[in-house]
Amino acid sequence: MTTPATRTAATTAAPGRPGPSARPLTPRRVGGPRRWWDWVLAADPGLGHLQAGWRALVSMSVSLAVGYAMSHVVQVPAMLAMMVGGMMGMMSSFAVAENTAPRLAKAILWMPVPYSAALPVAAWLHPDRTLELSLMVVALAVAFFLVRFGTLGLLAGMMMFNAFMVGVMANVPLALCGWLFVVAVVTSAAVLAARLLLCYPRPRADLLRTQRAFVVEARRVADAAATALDPDADQQVAVARMRRALRRLNVTTVTIDGCLAQPEVAADPEVAELLHQYLFDAELALQGIGQAVRRMTTRHVPTSLREAMVVGLVVARDTHLGEADALRPAAELIRRQAAQAPAAVSADEAEVRALARRVGDLLDSLADALAHWLGLGWNSSTARAKVPFQPTVALERNRPAGTGPAARRLADQGGSGWRRAVPYLRAPLHAGIAAAIVCPIADALNAQRFYWGLIGVMITLFGTNTTHERLRKLGHRVVGTVVGAVIGITLLRLIGPGHVYWTLLVIVAGLTFGSWGIQRQYAYWVVGLVTALVQLYGLTTPYPKMDWLLTERLMDNALGIVVATACAAVVFPVSTRKVAREAERGYLAALEQLVTQVAERWRDPEAPVRLRGAARAVDAALLQVRSVVRPLVRMPGVRGRAGDNLLALLGTATRHAHELAVAADVDIDLAPPLRARMERVTEVLTESLRALDRQVACGERGGTWVRVSPAVHELESALHGPAGPRADRLRTALRELAALDEVLAGLADTRGMTTTTVPVTPATPAPASAPAAGAPSSPAARRTHAALAAWAAHTRGGARPAPRTTGSPATAGQASGARATSTVGGTLSCPRHPDGCEAWITVVTDRGNRRPPVRAVGGRYRIPGLAPGGYTLIASSAAHAPRAEFLLVDRAGDDVRHDITLDPVG
Repeated sequence: MTTPATRTAATTAAPGRPGPSARPLTPRRVGGPRRWWDWVLAADPGLGHLQAGWRALVSMSVSLAVGYAMSHVVQVPAMLAMMVGGMMGMMSSFAVAENTAPRLAKAILWMPVPYSAALPVAAWLHPDRTLELSLMVVALAVAFFLVRFGTLGLLAGMMMFNAFMVGVMANVPLALCGWLFVVAVVTSAAVLAARLLLCYPRPRADLLRTQRAFVVEARRVADAAATALDPDADQQVAVARMRRALRRLNVTTVTIDGCLAQPEVAADPEVAELLHQYLFDAELALQGIGQAVRRMTTRHVPTSLREAMVVGLVVARDTHLGEADALRPAAELIRRQAAQAPAAVSADEAEVRALARRVGDLLDSLADALAHWLGLGWNSSTARAKVPFQPTVALERNRPAGTGPAARRLADQGGSGWRRAVPYLRAPLHAGIAAAIVCPIADALNAQRFYWGLIGVMITLFGTNTTHERLRKLGHRVVGTVVGAVIGITLLRLIGPGHVYWTLLVIVAGLTFGSWGIQRQYAYWVVGLVTALVQLYGLTTPYPKMDWLLTERLMDNALGIVVATACAAVVFPVSTRKVAREAERGYLAALEQLVTQVAERWRDPEAPVRLRGAARAVDAALLQVRSVVRPLVRMPGVRGRAGDNLLALLGTATRHAHELAVAADVDIDLAPPLRARMERVTEVLTESLRALDRQVACGERGGTWVRVSPAVHELESALHGPAGPRADRLRTALRELAALDEVLAGLADTRGMTTTTVPVTPATPAPASAPAAGAPSSPAARRTHAALAAWAAHTRGGARPAPRTTGSPATAGQASGARATSTVGGTLSCPRHPDGCEAWITVVTDRGNRRPPVRAVGGRYRIPGLAPGGYTLIASSAAHAPRAEFLLVDRAGDDVRHDITLDPVG
């Protein structure tokens, strides 16, 4: 919860800097115009994937170089020293991604200890084949047991298994194990120094990059909305594009919420909470704009209103976010045009104009949220949020978690007696039994490389939670191996034998690409890994036999994957159906938490509740349900129409939960009877959610859902008091609560539950109030407002401004030609660039059609093919605020000159 005083104080500028109300000072990597690398940030919020690739490049280069140097210092074979050093570099880049220097040092310097402890054991047992194989099976099972103990446990288990694998592969002599420990320690220290020097963790900068990704997605939503309103555009394609943009926006904001929970990202928990709240409000405004525009595309929109909407959305897209207040004139423009309704309008047109007014109001809300959010990213707040930030989003590989949380909750459910040990033994038993089956088969097929089968077991059980995911990993393994083999063999033949440095370069490049790609798709990691391994195999394997060698490797990997998948499905299984149910139960629990916090917020205004945080938890739970219900591998009973219907219902419920969280965050003072009725409504809704949760848990039809929406509507009509923002927000919250109840009642009906209704009594509705529009405050807002004034006057039918157009008279033939057009050209200049400015010119017709942008180079632009009529020219660039000017082309065939004077930003 944030009080108005906190909001005001949170945006106070540091000494010597203007506050956000005048002009928010945003970091350059967050604000600013569109840039050519924005698509990278949009695809990789925070650049976590690229950072993983860079870490691999640095770690592998340093580890191989240090390993080679240490081989001469301690007099061990160069290949053996580089193998040990390379293992330190690969594991540090793959498994260590801490974002503080102490944690990074602790993890990297820990790796040589378990590795060097297991390596002598592997060397000592090498003569006894049976004992060696048995110990590798045990080592793999222990590795899965140690995963439960955090990063150090994961590293200990993985490094011990890798030590046994290296001991088998390289036949390490026992006498060299002490010197190899020295190599491992020195290499780890060198990798740590390189990571601190070249890959120093900067969590605050990562957060700013995620904010920039949000800015990119916000502009994409505005552009898609403007395209959807174009009458000449393919509306189905445009609406689908806008939906994709809204989904990407949601994933980006959930990712930012997850980043706020990481150490040292925000200055303190109170500042993190403010960042979370403002970002939530900004996303809610953009989602509302997208929904309103999508509904408008199914109805007839008056031409003048359509033009105003397109102009407003294009201005919003091109506005420099350091001047967030410049969105307000665009909002006022849309509201003004929506209010100019004729005396008698149809119901459809009335709804369209109401939607347009909502878009204008949401643009105002977006401007307010962005101004506070971006300003807080630069300035220090003088007051704190009442409630510190608490994480509600779990991240996996820099993305919102999928099936992991639900599968872990289900796997941690034990029982009585010996079953209490099942959660601790499930994963080790899967790994141990699968390895015990695979190991002798792989050893009989190829005694030298039997460990390929064990690798298949390991990769199957690490990072997967359902049968779908394990089979999908098999598909990625096959595709990645084939592609990597083609690339690796091609490079191997191009390089030829004896070129060690080129071979090392390809190995490092392959692992770097794989480390970047594994954050996105597992197949990318396999491509990079196989490309690197082909270069190693080329040192000992003749080229003609390389194809069969890689085929054997793929067969052994597939054997391990299939056996591990079967063991996981048979031994203490956690089925996909149960994971899907657990994910749905997690979603219902998040909704219950939101409703409980709403009741607590209304009961006690000073209660330490986080409504937006609870709504964000609903978001994260929906993403987890989606990851289970929509797998890439189709399995019976999970994917189909029922799954699509479930996602549609939960998506609608999530939107109402967002609106409820914001609207309900208001202090209310109700009479005791009304307060008691409100508490009763939330109690009944909570009990219904629990009944639905029990029904989902047992999977049997039955139970009762008590609909509270009639009682909520009756309570809304019973509210009497002065109109104002608080009353409006309370009524909005009640409407959203009723809508949420209706959606969940539909979900309960699909689950076979009986629905009943709370009895209500009639009441007299209370008067409503309309919000007042605010005036622009910043210089940029006033400049944009003045630029749009001429266009607004034209659409109102008032006196048209005299456009700065000149031209020669048209010939008779040109004037009479039905298809004759004109060419408009001119100059762009500003006080800072008297010789001309560079910008993009967007043309919007008087019907709301948007033409492709034209680039002005060297201060001059040219737009051919304009038919007679009115147009709005919107000029935007990196160094100028967007400027919209009305242009009238009155005769066809004229060469029209129209010069534009831009206002520089700031």
